Amino acid sequence: MAKVKLTKTELKAQSDALKRFQRFLPMLQLKKQQLQSEIAGIVAKAESVSAREREVRSELDSWVGLIATDEELLSGLVSVKSVKTGTANIAGVAIPTFESIDTDVKDIDAWATPAWIDDAVAVTTQILSLQCERRVYEEQRRLVQEELRQTSQRVNLFEKVKIPQCKEAIRVIKIALGDEQTAAVTRGKIAKSRAPESEVAA
Repeated sequence: MAKVKLTKTELKAQSDALKRFQRFLPMLQLKKQQLQSEIAGIVAKAESVSAREREVRSELDSWVGLIATDEELLSGLVSVKSVKTGTANIAGVAIPTFESIDTDVKDIDAWATPAWIDDAVAVTTQILSLQCERRVYEEQRRLVQEELRQTSQRVNLFEKVKIPQCKEAIRVIKIALGDEQTAAVTRGKIAKSRAPESEVAA
């Protein structure tokens, strides 16, 4: 702890700082809990999207044989052109939200390709959309976790450093001021007791 001045002014400054830290700490603790809860919610949403992707992929099993015979046709059939996102606010953190994707579909000759190619485009688009949505959730989690890390550091700083330092400074200053006051009273009594002697000598 830095050396503190043993004065009434410093005592007031330390008392004010202690009140300020004690007022802000519950708000920071609440924010920390809120962020932890939000992260759990984001993780659950990301897992739900992954489960939906697995479900869509499982539907492909019935015609995997057809796809395997036309790998060249399916290569690059659908690609993501752009991902549309919005923004939201979680406990003061700006996060992206998934809206939709724009895709590019490879030019194909409808007469020269199998009938199931349209289904392949639809399913591939759905899988790509789910993958992009999951990545947005991953970015949400990264941003909220970073805010949680900073908030946790501030909570620890207040709980383990700032508040104990203020309390210790207040204790030391009060002892010093008490000692000073006792010494002043003692000096006053000594001076008073010597006063008659000096008057007699005069």
